[in-house]
Amino acid sequence: MSSPALPPTGRRRSGTRKGDTRELTILDTAERLIDERGFEAVTVEAIATGAGISRGSLYFYFGSKQEVLVALIARTLAAIPASPSHATDNPDVSVSTVVRAALLDTETSWREHGRIMQAAVEIGCTVPEAQQLWRETLESIAPHFSRLLIRAGIPDDPGPTGASALARSLTFMTERSYYWSYACSGTEKLREVTDTLEHIWLSVMPQDDPSSAPRP
Repeated sequence: MSSPALPPTGRRRSGTRKGDTRELTILDTAERLIDERGFEAVTVEAIATGAGISRGSLYFYFGSKQEVLVALIARTLAAIPASPSHATDNPDVSVSTVVRAALLDTETSWREHGRIMQAAVEIGCTVPEAQQLWRETLESIAPHFSRLLIRAGIPDDPGPTGASALARSLTFMTERSYYWSYACSGTEKLREVTDTLEHIWLSVMPQDDPSSAPRP
């Protein structure tokens, strides 16, 4: 899954510059501090100190704490395993296998980068760049699952019960389910969410296809 490009922020672009180890150190430090304290509790001063630089030096790379977070969101989304395009049209890989693997990949991302992903959702209303990254990533995933639903027997219709509409709704439902589980319980109940979502996804598909039957 590749992250979409962002418009300029007025000071610098939000992505990392290749080979700039100091910028990477800032991002690594920020992610560690956010994971330990939460985004709101982390200050620019704390990030700079943790990265071994002055506050002024940090502002050379990032114009604000929000810009640091947007860069972290972009990095996190870019590291998420690719959407299941490699298996969506592969008849040798069952529909249920693709669904399970995609959900487990998403669960892993929340386990490893939950604080960043939670912050991405929560600051979206006030930081447009973060909202854009998050939404465009979800929108890029949905078409892959639309093809998977078509393969499972869902009609390729433009209406509300067609594969495209169902895939989009299921994708956004999946994102929100993991978000609320993590926000309320951390990583404790993520596997339960995965199992429930798998059942929902497979229940939507025609049951005469054995590859899409929910697990007992």
